[in-house]
Amino acid sequence: MDEEERAEDGVKASEQPAQKKEKPSVASRGIPSSESLYLPSHYSGELRAFQDKEERPMKFMWRLEEVMNFVFPKRYQAKYHEVALAFMQEMTSKLEMGGKEIGAFIASHGISKATFYNRVLPRLKRVGMLKVERETIVALEGKRKFRPMKISLSGTFGNYLVKIGESWQAIVDDARSRKKE
Repeated sequence: MDEEERAEDGVKASEQPAQKKEKPSVASRGIPSSESLYLPSHYSGELRAFQDKEERPMKFMWRLEEVMNFVFPKRYQAKYHEVALAFMQEMTSKLEMGGKEIGAFIASHGISKATFYNRVLPRLKRVGMLKVERETIVALEGKRKFRPMKISLSGTFGNYLVKIGESWQAIVDDARSRKKE
């Protein structure tokens, strides 16, 4: 209701409800670490060279440890890096694991369940390295539901980064071709 409508309804301006004052918001502190990837400077020496001086990609593959460093940087998250690397090594040999196998892996490596289930697994899932599926099963006797977990490798992480890379290459190529004209 605007002022004219309130005046028509017999409500005086002094009787109008007080406007809520907005609290000043705190400036952003940057991207939450749970939603970021670690990209060290390409010339830092922290990465193996991946392109030549003419910016042509070199023909080699980064090892699993190097790829995991982008998700859990060893320099800043050493424990998470160690846990994620060990788990992904296990996953690459099995391709798929169920809840019992995951529990056995955690126990055999002396990993904290909280670290694995609250930090490592959610991030590997979020970036698209793993796919987590659950099946709801209802036991007939007690009518108790349980949801066994199955984790498998996912190509989404690679597809995501390839799409970003190809898009950037197209932007650079387009800009360079316009410059030559």
